[in-house]
Order: sequence, then C-alpha cells, then structure tokens
Amino acid sequence: MADQDTNLTAALEALQRLTRAVETLQQHMAPRPVEALALPPVASNAYSWQPDDQTLRPVERVARVPLSLLVGIDATLDQLSENTRRFAEGLPANNVLLWGARGTGKSSSVKAVHREIMAASRDLMLVEIQREDLQTLPLLLEGLGRLPQRFILFCDDLSFEHEDVTYKALKAVLDGGLAGRPDNVVFYATSNRRHLMSRSMIENEARAGIHPREAEEEKVSLSDRFGLWLGFHRCDQATYLAMIARYADYFALKASAEDMRPAALEWATTRGARSGRVAWQFIQDWAGKEGVKTAV
Repeated sequence: MADQDTNLTAALEALQRLTRAVETLQQHMAPRPVEALALPPVASNAYSWQPDDQTLRPVERVARVPLSLLVGIDATLDQLSENTRRFAEGLPANNVLLWGARGTGKSSSVKAVHREIMAASRDLMLVEIQREDLQTLPLLLEGLGRLPQRFILFCDDLSFEHEDVTYKALKAVLDGGLAGRPDNVVFYATSNRRHLMSRSMIENEARAGIHPREAEEEKVSLSDRFGLWLGFHRCDQATYLAMIARYADYFALKASAEDMRPAALEWATTRGARSGRVAWQFIQDWAGKEGVKTAV
C-alpha cells in the first residue's frame, strides 16, 4: 500500500512539473499583441507576411509586368481594375478569386493592377500570405485593421486537398465570421480550381457524410465567399501571336513578330499549350539569343 502511495505521489509530481513546463512554453510562444504590427520603416508598397515572428517583410522588387503587356484579357483586367480602384478610394469592393488554367496571367494581373492603381493611391499596399499560413489569417487581419493604409491581401495558387481543414479559417474571415475582415483589407486569390478544391475531395466528402449534399455544399461554399470571380482560359493562336508581337515591340527586339512566327508556334507546340507564360518564356529565349535585356 505504501509503495502504491509513493508511486502515485511521484506520478502527480511529474504531472505537475510537466504542466508547469507547458505553461512556461506557452508563455514564450504566445503571440505578441496585434497592436505591435506595423509597416517597417522602409519605402515599400509590397510585403510578405512572416507568421513565425509576426512581421511584415518588405519586398524590394516585385516580379511583375506592366499592365500594357497583358494581352487578350482586357475585359477581365477592367473588372479587376475597377474593383481595386473602388477599394483604394474607400468604396465598397469585393474579395476576388482569379481562377483558370496555368500561366494565363492570374497573378500577373493582380500585381500589374496593384502597380497601376498604386500610382494614384500611395497608401494601397500588397501583402502576400502563403497558403500554409492561412491559419494565422485572423491574427494578421486584426493587425492590419489597426493600420491606416489599405491592403490587398494576396494568396497565390490557393487550393486545398483532402484532410486539409485550413479552408475553414479562410471561410470565417472572408464572410460570415463574427469579426469578418477589416474595411481596409480585401482578399485576392488565384487558383487553378474554380471551387478551390479538387473534385475528388468534394466527392469523397459527400460520400462520407450523413447528408452528402450538405457536405458538398460546405466545400463549394468557400468560393462563394468571393464576390467577384474572374476566369482565365487558354488563348487561341491569334492571341498567342499577339502576345509575342506586344513583347517584341516593348523590348525593341531586332526580329519582327512575323519573323518570329514559325519559331513561336513551334515553341508552343513543344509545350502543349498557348498562354501568356509560354509567350513570355519564348521571348526570354529569343531576347537572350539577340543579347537584349528584358528587365521590366
């Protein structure tokens, strides 16, 4: 009996020590107050969210092309520009989902429109958040909401796979959560999937649920939180060649677009696609052969 009491006492003491250790660790890992979030004292209009130390890191050079170089998506760019302009002016604006095929200009459009609107509104900032950091989104939004500037919160290549529940955090802050998003923040995301989730993920959830239709609706409802959907699709041959011509003029290449035509078509054929990205890669190869720099 005495041995049992001794063992129980030792176990309780060990449990107490473990509890104190966990409490100490939690104190060290506790997030600092969101009031401390601030833009670094560096002249920048683009930042990257660093969740580990809860800071905004300036992006010195944003990889983007001028708006004038984006060909074949004029109507889409007009919608995106108008929504962004309204937001920059403090008017109501929607969260935007840019979805479609790879390399069709989704992320390029966001960055180009930001630069265009920023020229007239210096307080419009672009903040990139990685998909894997979405669980820290509520903390980031609370911090941004205390700042005077206006922020486009940008998540590139957003999608979710089976067993991934981080989409629930995104749903809550986009629309319908208790706090929602601050008035000075709008969320732009790009994705290859219209509903942000693979068809197999939606179907698996539906088969596993007691009420399959309700489970499917929960998955699909995430994309409904975006008030503006902008679709990007593969371009036809004429548009692809127009992209080549626009790039050739912009960088003042020696060869004409007509001279490039056979090589440009072969380039697209070997890659099995025609898109803005493929056109850009072709121009990079051609300009390199001519010894022409293509910095934008």
